Amino acid sequence: MLSPRYLSLLSFILLSLIVYPSHAQNSPQDYVNTHNAARSQVRVPNIAWDNNLQSYAQSYVNSRLGDCNLVHSNGPYGENLAKGSGEFTGAAAVDLWVKEKPNYDYNSNSCVGGECLHYTQVVWRNSARVGCARARCNNGWWFFFCNYGPPANYRNQRLY
Repeated sequence: MLSPRYLSLLSFILLSLIVYPSHAQNSPQDYVNTHNAARSQVRVPNIAWDNNLQSYAQSYVNSRLGDCNLVHSNGPYGENLAKGSGEFTGAAAVDLWVKEKPNYDYNSNSCVGGECLHYTQVVWRNSARVGCARARCNNGWWFFFCNYGPPANYRNQRLY
């Protein structure tokens, strides 16, 4: 049998979950934490959230809601795009980009065996700021867009 004190605490926790819905793995801090986990593996400085980059990302995401096509904005920032269905989160989108790590060959400073440019943007040592946005497209898919400042993937420059 549960004590009255324990039941009271449990009731408070459940009520808090109902009153304050979770934005699990989609907050600015979730995006930053997921990026910084990958960056720490290769010993590059942490990246910080930037509201201006987020605003640019949100504007672009909103412009793609009709088709959800993964088309780059060709704006002034570095960019990563993703889309997914179901409960696909911002943290999952960043993890998807980080999973390209095995395709990056440090010695040749190039992608081998597949795509890696999303990963290289995540861990680019000179990128200090990130801003991301997420929205559900008209077709039900989730669309993700992260912007980076300064951008990455310059030829003949190493990631780290």
